[in-house]
Amino acid sequence: MLRIHAHIRRRISSSSHLRALHLTTPTLVPRTFNLADIGEGITECEILRWHAAPSQRLLQFDPLCEVQSDKASVEITSPWEGRVMEVCVQEGGVVKVGGRLCVIDVDEPGVGTELKSDVVKESKPPVPTPPLLPQRQTYIPRSSPTPHLTTQREDILALPSVRHYAKEKGVDLSLLPPGTGRGGRTEKADIDRYLATASASTSSAPEVMEQKDEVVKLGRTRWAMYKSMTTSLQIPHFGYSTQLDLTELHHILPTLNASIPWQYLPSPPPQHAAVSPYAIYCSPPEPRPVDPLEEYERLTYLPFLVKALAYAMLEWPLFRSTVAPTSSPASLTTSSTTPASSSPTATDRPSLLVRPNADISLALSTPTGLYTPTLFAANQLSPYELQGRITRLARLGRTVPSQLSPAEFGRGGTIAVSNVGAIGSGSTAHPLLVPGIGLAIVVLGRAKWVDEVDPSGGELGQVRRRLKMDTSWAGDHRFVEGAEIAAFGETWRGWIEKPGRMVGAGR
Repeated sequence: MLRIHAHIRRRISSSSHLRALHLTTPTLVPRTFNLADIGEGITECEILRWHAAPSQRLLQFDPLCEVQSDKASVEITSPWEGRVMEVCVQEGGVVKVGGRLCVIDVDEPGVGTELKSDVVKESKPPVPTPPLLPQRQTYIPRSSPTPHLTTQREDILALPSVRHYAKEKGVDLSLLPPGTGRGGRTEKADIDRYLATASASTSSAPEVMEQKDEVVKLGRTRWAMYKSMTTSLQIPHFGYSTQLDLTELHHILPTLNASIPWQYLPSPPPQHAAVSPYAIYCSPPEPRPVDPLEEYERLTYLPFLVKALAYAMLEWPLFRSTVAPTSSPASLTTSSTTPASSSPTATDRPSLLVRPNADISLALSTPTGLYTPTLFAANQLSPYELQGRITRLARLGRTVPSQLSPAEFGRGGTIAVSNVGAIGSGSTAHPLLVPGIGLAIVVLGRAKWVDEVDPSGGELGQVRRRLKMDTSWAGDHRFVEGAEIAAFGETWRGWIEKPGRMVGAGR
């Protein structure tokens, strides 16, 4: 980095004779400091940073400012001792070589009060001040950015005025090809040409449409779901999770699929003309009609899970119960912190309504929202009939708009079943109870094959392959104890893990 130093030397010689000494007080003389020639071929520089501010006191050789040429950064020091009075070029401005940088008030002897002394040596005239001499020049690596032009690379040849012009236009010189000037120097014409090309490409580019948020009001079904879920926050929930072993059911499923009653099949098998089961009748009776929406090709695990659940509900009247309609809402929401004066009376005590059959609600996800139609008296339906009813409800609900009628909902079930395992690969969930679907809800996860040690063999038991399904329960803790949910789940397990019991129980 080039430093310009002003060396002021005074030589005082003594004379052989004595004379009176005239002493004067110093006078401030304004001097203009011009930009000197700091390198071959440099005609102008850009002011990067001022180290001195107006009215600031400077000593000789104190840093004054930092300038940028098209080749290097240069720090200029003060040639005199004094006070900065004016800064002629602001930061970011361009100054020509020989142009004014600043004005400094320099301390110099002047005319003042004469003081006489009896004995003093005569001094010779002061030696004139030598011209400013460049001391040394240090170049900043081309890869290092300048303080103010963070986007302009040093390895690009351009005059400071061109750099300043590029900064005003918001152009990054590194994006331009080599300039048309001498040695690839970038000129103002190159910047104008780049701006014209960029403007043309921008005008030809397709206009991007402004995207705005879209306001979508909830439909009737989702609005009902919103209100129901909000109401569910008033119900204290008790959660419980367990696993069911579906291995035995999986083994008998192919046999049951091979024996689906022909009225449920989309394409009934051909009948033998030579022999008829109805030969004793003069005219064969008409087959029992089946809704075409109940036709299916194979059984799934779901109708057996529902059938086993219905058998368990027959053993547990609590899970065939709903809150009696005569129960007042206040009696269901009163907490232990309610004052004694407002505590419910015996007439406000809620009641349960126990149903004779197992009514099970089925959570059904459809394009228009979530519905919970009901399988009425599931305990009286065979797995084949349950599969047909489930297929029918699914087809009605997934039609747009939904074809489910109030008859499919009725008064709702006492237990709800949500088969989320048919959609995702999740295992457990945290279901929520809403008013109108009974005292409990169970979520069925996806059935997965796992390896486990046969518990009958103890520590030396053999590893066996089993089909397991995770289930997640939520119960209305105002009426159902946690132990009751756990015990009811074990009853359900007894039916589903030993499907032969359903054969003995009949319908």
